[in-house]
Amino acid sequence: MFTVRCILRSSAWRHRIRLQNRMSTAPHSVAAVCQVTATPDKEANFSACKQLVEDAKERGASMVFLPEGFDYIGSSREETLSLSESLTGDTISRYTQLARKLQVWLSLGGFHERGHEWETDRRIYNSHIIINDKGDIVSVYRKSHLFDVELPEKGVSLKESAFTIPGPSLMSPVQTPIGKVGLGICYDLRFPELSLALQRHGAEILTYPSAFTVATGAAHWEVLLRARAIETQCFVVAAAQVGRHHEKRSSYGHALAVDPWGEVLGDCGGDNPGMMLVEIDLGKVSSTRRNMPVQQHRRDTGFYHSLEKT
Repeated sequence: MFTVRCILRSSAWRHRIRLQNRMSTAPHSVAAVCQVTATPDKEANFSACKQLVEDAKERGASMVFLPEGFDYIGSSREETLSLSESLTGDTISRYTQLARKLQVWLSLGGFHERGHEWETDRRIYNSHIIINDKGDIVSVYRKSHLFDVELPEKGVSLKESAFTIPGPSLMSPVQTPIGKVGLGICYDLRFPELSLALQRHGAEILTYPSAFTVATGAAHWEVLLRARAIETQCFVVAAAQVGRHHEKRSSYGHALAVDPWGEVLGDCGGDNPGMMLVEIDLGKVSSTRRNMPVQQHRRDTGFYHSLEKT
């Protein structure tokens, strides 16, 4: 069984509304999937995320998922670059200390990490960082598919590659208290090759921390997350940015949890920051794969490339 409780906060982060079911007493691991409204104010963003992590830990979560841009969302290329840091900078140091203090795992999805040649090229990575409950960085995945999209009829114009370096490779799924977690970031969601590769290497849970635009989110967010869950027979958790970050940008929200059958188990809505607590029963992964053994029915790689030989 997989149950959900959502806790939403107002934009002032004061009022709590409890939705859906009370947590069951089943001895399953609990994950907290968060929704935030980041701005260029890094200190305010950390304070808001820290409160969510503390609340999640208090309510029994063993792992907390924060969205892409949890550190900040800049209002211009120049501001985005100037606010970036290295993995050894103050922001990640504060999160490693928080994880160690609370003894909780963290998924920090979409950190603005200065590239290895920062001093000469002023370019960054979009990095998904996993920190364990001892405060150690155990994995860093750098976003490999960059969002370069022009949709004039939807008012969407973003070119991530203008200042972001595509990551060089996928990372092996990470063994965590809630299961083996495969790492993606936002636009990676549109590439099933990535999710299938992670599943083949043992992923039981896929996570796509995101900052979807309102237009693309309304059209594609839920259906893409459900598709990735169905095709891999994994749980999918997707922390999200929500609301207005500054005058130039807003995000769709709807942080989501999906089970291996493709059922939506929780949705934090499109209005306010908040989080949902989800109990993950990995038995659902096993039973879904046993009852519909899709991976066993998959043909070898050469079969799917056979058209290229004709």
